[in-house]
Amino acid sequence: MSSITTSAIDTPSRRSVERTYDDLALAVLAAVALIAALTFRDYGLGWDDYTHAEYADLLLRMYESGFKDTGALSFANLYMYGGGFDMAAALLHKIIPLELFETRRLLGAAVGVIGLAATWRLARRVGGPLAGLAALLLLALCPTFYGHMFMNPKDAPFAVAMVILMLGLVRLAEEYPHPSPRTILIVGLGAGLSLGSRVLGGLALLYAVAGFIPMFVEDIHTQGAREAAHRFVHVLYVLVPGLVLGYLVMGLIWPWSIIKPGNPFLAATYFSHFFEKPWKEMFDGALVSVPDMPWSYLPTLFALQMPEVLLALAIAGVVAAVLMVGRREVDPRRKTILLMLTLAATLPLLIAIVKRPALYNGIRHFIFVIPPMTVLGGLAFSWAMSWMRENRRGWQPAALGLFLFGLLLPLGEMIRLHPYQYTHFNHIAGTVRGADYRFMLDYWGLAFKQAGEGLREQLAEKHEVPPAGRKWRVAVCGPQRPAQVALGPDFTNGWDSHGADFAMTLGEFYCKGLPAPVLIEIKRDDVVYARVYDIRGRSISSLFAIPPP
Repeated sequence: MSSITTSAIDTPSRRSVERTYDDLALAVLAAVALIAALTFRDYGLGWDDYTHAEYADLLLRMYESGFKDTGALSFANLYMYGGGFDMAAALLHKIIPLELFETRRLLGAAVGVIGLAATWRLARRVGGPLAGLAALLLLALCPTFYGHMFMNPKDAPFAVAMVILMLGLVRLAEEYPHPSPRTILIVGLGAGLSLGSRVLGGLALLYAVAGFIPMFVEDIHTQGAREAAHRFVHVLYVLVPGLVLGYLVMGLIWPWSIIKPGNPFLAATYFSHFFEKPWKEMFDGALVSVPDMPWSYLPTLFALQMPEVLLALAIAGVVAAVLMVGRREVDPRRKTILLMLTLAATLPLLIAIVKRPALYNGIRHFIFVIPPMTVLGGLAFSWAMSWMRENRRGWQPAALGLFLFGLLLPLGEMIRLHPYQYTHFNHIAGTVRGADYRFMLDYWGLAFKQAGEGLREQLAEKHEVPPAGRKWRVAVCGPQRPAQVALGPDFTNGWDSHGADFAMTLGEFYCKGLPAPVLIEIKRDDVVYARVYDIRGRSISSLFAIPPP
């Protein structure tokens, strides 16, 4: 009787606390959406923006022509990627009063917020409201994810698609062997968006196959082999409509993939080998050819770029999940879910460490492992708080304070680095100040936006005009198209410094410091991200410390 009474007393209080967690999560999502809406214009163009915009035009032209214009199916190597984000941005640009690249930044922010919401729902479903809130905070305050969601047209949308697929797979495990129509829809949509973004979406099949082993083995023990097989075949059967939907979505955003059934496998083979002329990048203070990066590349950069609190909780979450999977008393459904999440957070990294593919541009190709890391981190925090509530209640305030302090560290760095959050290095690395000259920072050249705006403003303030009969000439060490957009129509730019009026350079190792007056300097934490020099009347032989690739 007393236990019933206690339960009746505790239930309203517990529900109130859970509602508070959910309200806080919604407030976090609203805050991120508002901040993104106010700041998306601050993010400059990267190396790939123009090419992706051209790919979108070709894809839309193909659909408008009834597949008569098939230029998109052989454009650069982008035809081996999906163009869903690019097409959506191009279509959105037609109906909202924003410049194209501003539209791309706004859409990227919107997709990122969807990814935050999906991660919250995934963690909440697996670990409850506190785990959901913690995972959401860990992801929202992960500078690498936050920065990439604005300006990465491939890897950030792919990460969001993968977390949607993971949400579907978790629901499938919970409802096995009778998944609901909504679950079938989420699995199909997530699979289509993932594979239609990058062929790496096929990794989710490995997560599912390996993850469902505990449930299948349990079925064999309790239902018999025949009935276990029957239940498994039934699930595959009811998933067919979802998989058909996924195939159609994949074909819509990645049309090349369905022209021939084997094309996705060709893409996987193509990307398994380095497909460009090799160049060198800075890693741990040394110039290394990208096909020859050491196995430590990804572990090192994840250790130095992820917020400390995320690192600690994600590692704790992986260890706890592995231990729970090995315990007999844990429900097989729970084992399946934890195993899938653990594989999603670790398997791509382990494969890269073993296979050692060409690695470059930091960890941007592996953004998709960060959401499952934050889910495991959220679970670890929730489990720890639950254990302390039962065993060491007095520790809870200290644990909460430590968690909040851990979140404040990346928040402070995100504010200081804005709009270059993607270049973040944590305090283990000594922040970007300690990482400068050791690792690549603004490898995508976003700082050219602020550098170009600064040059235009300074020339306007001084009422300077270009020499008669021509535009201002700017020599650029960095991405040319983003520089041209940043400078505007009154400028021409190129690699050649001979006869140029100004030089615009990134603060990366391959750009020289020039013996000329500095007009504009873009800095964060005393680290130079870009400079503009006045080289009028000066003989500058080259802007490059090493020849450009």
